[in-house]
Amino acid sequence: MARVVIVGAGVMGLAAAYRAARNGHDVEVIEASSEAGGMAGHFDFAGTSIERFYHFVCHTDHPTFDLLAELGLADKLRWRSTTMGVFSEGKLHDWGDPIALMRYPSLTLLQKLRYGVFAFVCVRRNSWAAIEHESAKDWITRWCGTTVYKRLWKPLFDHKFYEYADDISAAWVWTRIRRVGRSRKSLFQEELGYIEGGSITLIDALIAAIARYGGVVHLGSPVQRITVEDGRVTGVQTAQGHVSADAVICTVPTPLVADLIPALPEEWKQRFVQIHNIGVICVIFRLRRSVTPHFWVNISEPDVEIPGIIEFTNLRDIGGDTIVYVPYYMPVGHEKFSWPDERLLAEAFDCLRRVNSSITDADIVATKVARLRHGQPVCDPGFAAKIPPTQTPIAGLQVADTCYYYPEDRGIAESVRLGLRMATAIDKTA
Repeated sequence: MARVVIVGAGVMGLAAAYRAARNGHDVEVIEASSEAGGMAGHFDFAGTSIERFYHFVCHTDHPTFDLLAELGLADKLRWRSTTMGVFSEGKLHDWGDPIALMRYPSLTLLQKLRYGVFAFVCVRRNSWAAIEHESAKDWITRWCGTTVYKRLWKPLFDHKFYEYADDISAAWVWTRIRRVGRSRKSLFQEELGYIEGGSITLIDALIAAIARYGGVVHLGSPVQRITVEDGRVTGVQTAQGHVSADAVICTVPTPLVADLIPALPEEWKQRFVQIHNIGVICVIFRLRRSVTPHFWVNISEPDVEIPGIIEFTNLRDIGGDTIVYVPYYMPVGHEKFSWPDERLLAEAFDCLRRVNSSITDADIVATKVARLRHGQPVCDPGFAAKIPPTQTPIAGLQVADTCYYYPEDRGIAESVRLGLRMATAIDKTA
């Protein structure tokens, strides 16, 4: 049995703690925030518990299914037919299936056929090595042509990655297309899932299971430093004192790692520092009426600096009102990231009214603005070679955050997969 400290109580950290505790280790989880869950954390939204940052489940999320079953929560998974739209040239269009593609008015027949072949190949492709060193811009243009890229993809990249927009990994974009494309009942019907009660159902179950196996979760206790002696991790330093450990799993964002672990070799610190992140802001509305019939709508208007909207209640019904997320992604140095909540709410609501002009101020029941400085790693071509191994040169110390999911995007399934893997690695080194 080893003394194990997990830094961070997001889904990855909690999954690692659960597996380590179940395997017989003495486990403590130390989280800076006053609540667990990380990006899957909840808040009370006018009587409904809901995520600050939207989540959904796809048919390929097998680590999530397995963990839910292990925790006795398999019956909490719900599936629902969903649809996608695209708002361009002032109109809302259906999107995401062959019929919608053929009906889309702004592309020629040849462009539609090329796009259809591109989507078909993406969904069925299993290897990403051939496109690992190619940018998404060049890759999409090669398959679909310049017009399709500029009309359908460029506004999304520009309004999510800003100065990084032209240098995003094709492999990373491909996995996003494949994951959703494989979550279908048929060629014509998308199907997504959610956990009944939201992600907090899984988070609470993990915390309860950790306690059941003797582990402890400390909230509101930032780790100041991970301590090392003679090349081996010795624990973590907090404001409350030093917590000794034989093994430490660190799940904080990679830009924070170098300062948190001063004993790391300089070359390793530089590898972590050179991984860029952008921030995320979710502006959330609770409305008395629906905005669109779709779960998600991409915004492809050059003058609208919002990549899309997610009408979450078209996936998880809360009984009456509509909940809509308007996500902003941008480098935290961008001036808009520091806008006051009121200004973001006004711009986001203008976007909703542009998509559906019948929406008025009287339809607003409640609002929320959620911010996160390290919301999305920037994965450029060749990104796989930039990711350090989870096992650091310091014995007993593993490090990972969401960039380690590459080429997969952030998601609960990847958090679970990596968290369980790191916990299992403790048994081999303890």
